[in-house]
Parts: sequence; structure tokens; C-alpha cells
Amino acid sequence: MDVDGGRGVLYPERLPEFHRVAAPADVSEWVTWFWIPEWRLPDGVTITQEILPFPACNLVVEPTGVTLVGPPTRRSSRVLEGAGWAVGALLKPAAVPALAPDPARLRDGARTLAEPALLASVAGAMESARPGDDRRGAAVAAVTAWLRDRLPEPDADGLLANRLAVLLQQPEITRVDQLAAELHTSTRTLQRIAVRAFGLSLHAMIQRRHLQEAAELLRAEAPADAAGGAVASIAEIAAATGYADHAHFTRDFTAVLGMTPRAYRSRARGA
Repeated sequence: MDVDGGRGVLYPERLPEFHRVAAPADVSEWVTWFWIPEWRLPDGVTITQEILPFPACNLVVEPTGVTLVGPPTRRSSRVLEGAGWAVGALLKPAAVPALAPDPARLRDGARTLAEPALLASVAGAMESARPGDDRRGAAVAAVTAWLRDRLPEPDADGLLANRLAVLLQQPEITRVDQLAAELHTSTRTLQRIAVRAFGLSLHAMIQRRHLQEAAELLRAEAPADAAGGAVASIAEIAAATGYADHAHFTRDFTAVLGMTPRAYRSRARGA
């Protein structure tokens, strides 16, 4: 999950039961929020969930282990079947250097963490059958304690990186030079912080938000199209999300999502 409030979920109707838990105050500079999906599907039934999240790292605990998931650069998917759960912490940039000193090496990947005690604590909470137990609250508390024990207080660069992450989500930000002006620092400083805390360039992160917005527009308009209502053209959506021309938009959209905007609109309508 991501800092964009769910914008990166490409087919929301396929989501399993999903809970978002606010980060406790003592880890709020390290964690945006905790996300907890749970599912129990009939035999033979599968759900494929596809996402295009904002480039951030996540600490994820599942029945199979603990992983640190790096920043994604393209659409990803996962097939859910049977019964399962996950407890994830969407990490703020200030937390990243201590857990992943070179986040660029984790792009589109993950690293397994040997943390049996954390796994046992979270699994014990999530799999509790005692009536009245706050399973999700206990699981979040276990991950929170683990982070508190391992992460240093954010330094000045970390706090600036957190502010940068928030600013990158603002629709009025369309160019890298705007970031430096808003944060009263140099573009060079922000580029250095982006490498250290995000593992991606500032331009790539601005582009990601544009593509998320475009996917949201294409998805939102699919039902109107099916009903025969007026639908924005691909060129109009390209312009609305900061692209100067249709071809450039289609090229970027296809490179990241693996399909053209027209094909995605069709799939969203079918979903």
C-alpha cells in the first residue's frame, strides 16, 4: 500500500478485506500508516490484485516471514488464494536509510529479514481466536515496538525527506524546480535526499503521481463509457495529468503499467 490513500490500487473492486491503522504517535515520523489485508476464499477461487503505488518502502509481516519491500518502479500484482493475512508498515522516507542504506538496490524487489521473534508476535496476534481480542491492534503494537528498538531519531535530512514525500503528492507540483522553492533548499540537496531515502529520482516520483492520476481518471470514467455517457479522450486525460502530448503520455503509461491507456480503460470497465 502507499502514501496516496489507495490511488495506486488499479482494480479496487478486487481488494480483500482491508484495514488501515494510524501510526502511533511515537513512530509517526517513521511510518505513514499500517495496512492489514485479510482474506478467506473458497477452494479454487483466486483474486489477482494489481497496484501502482507511490515509490515507498514497506516492512511486511506475513505467515511466511518478514520482508523489507523496496520502492516499485512499475505495476505489480499478487494472486490471493485460500486464507491469509499481512501486516505492513508503509515507511516514511526518514525510516529508510536505517533499514535499507541503498534503497535503489531494492527497486521492484524485497529482502527477507531474519526476525523470528517479530514474526511470532505478529502471527500470534493475527491468529488469536480469543473473543474480544484486538488482533490487529496487537499486531500493530508488535511492529511498532520492533521499529522503536531499531530506528534512530530522524535527522534533519530525514525530516526534510518526509516533507518532500508529502509535497510530491500535491497536484500543483509538476516540475522538480518547484520542490526546491517550496522547501527553501536547493534542487541538488533534494536530489541527494531522494537517492538516500526513496531510491528514485525526483522526476520519476512526479511522473508516478501523474500516471496514478491518469489511471484513476481512466478507471472512474469506465462506467460512464459503458452507460453511453461522455468520456474524456486519452489526449484530454494526458493534458489533465501534465503531459504535453498524447504520444508521450501513452509511452510512459505503457512502460510502467505494461498496457496502453486504452487497454487499461477497457480492463477497468470489464473488472
